Parts: sequence; structure tokens; C-alpha cells
Amino acid sequence: MQLDKLRQKEVDNLFAAILTLKNTEECYQFFDDLCTVGEIKSLAQRLEVARMLREGYTYNRIEADTGASTATISRVKRCLHYGTDGYTLVLDRLEENEE
Repeated sequence: MQLDKLRQKEVDNLFAAILTLKNTEECYQFFDDLCTVGEIKSLAQRLEVARMLREGYTYNRIEADTGASTATISRVKRCLHYGTDGYTLVLDRLEENEE
């Protein structure tokens, strides 16, 4: 399982740090220090790809709207179907917050 490869003290500390953030502005501050602009955009792109896949968009539309490669779209799709349900968890919660 992928999670087993990921579990280590430093990753636990990173996730604990993320969980201390209280709002979007704090996220911008922390992630600006932590990641490059490209890394942040890549993470955001994957989340948007997951959202669009769940809503039934085609690869062509997702590629056109997000700029994601078909390889990235395929990887996200694989995670949606065979992953640990992380995308589903987050996307469901985002939808709940919109209501």
C-alpha cells in the first residue's frame, strides 16, 4: 500500500502542521514558504482534475480546461477508482461546504 511507504515522522509532522492552519490566508502563507509555485499549481490542478472526472467530463475537456496531461488525468482517475479515497473524502467535504 502506498500509505505504508509514506508513513514516517517527518510526514506526520508535515500533516500536523497543515492541520494547524486556520484559514485560506494561512494556507497561502505556509505553502508559499513550503512549495514552489509550480508544485502548488500542480497539486491544485490534480484536485480540479479529480473534481471534473467525478462530474463526468471527458479527457479532452479536462485537458483543455486544466492544461493537465493525459498521463496526469489517467493517474488521478486511477486514484479515484483504486486509491485510498482521499480525493473522494475531500471533494465530498468541499461540496458539503458549498451547500
